[in-house]
Amino acid sequence: MELGRAVRTIFICNYLEYINLRKEIHEGLNVIELWNRINDFIFFRKGGEFSNNRRLSQELSMLCLHLLQNCLVYFNTLIIQEILQNTDLLEKMTPEDFRRLNTLFYNYINLYGIFLLNMYKRFSFDIMNKAA
Repeated sequence: MELGRAVRTIFICNYLEYINLRKEIHEGLNVIELWNRINDFIFFRKGGEFSNNRRLSQELSMLCLHLLQNCLVYFNTLIIQEILQNTDLLEKMTPEDFRRLNTLFYNYINLYGIFLLNMYKRFSFDIMNKAA
């Protein structure tokens, strides 16, 4: 127990002394909070709570949630890659812009809309032509 207290005290001293450690911890916490917001966004029904208490149903719900999260991150990665292939935009980006780049965004998703998906045609990220 005393060893645990000593380790905790050392960590708190390091946390207070080193600003880089504080930044790293806060950036990690921000990513986790954003990930949880995405969970709430995807799993929006009933406030994100499970609809029943059967273990199998809960496990299936969590697996579906993880699959949707991974699909969202993959899709966002493809969008970012497509955008960064534009050399004009790439030259305008600052180191701060690159630092803030992440794949955890979801403001373009419509949870209540109709989604048309053609499984026989590759999705086109023609973002630059749509923006013009």
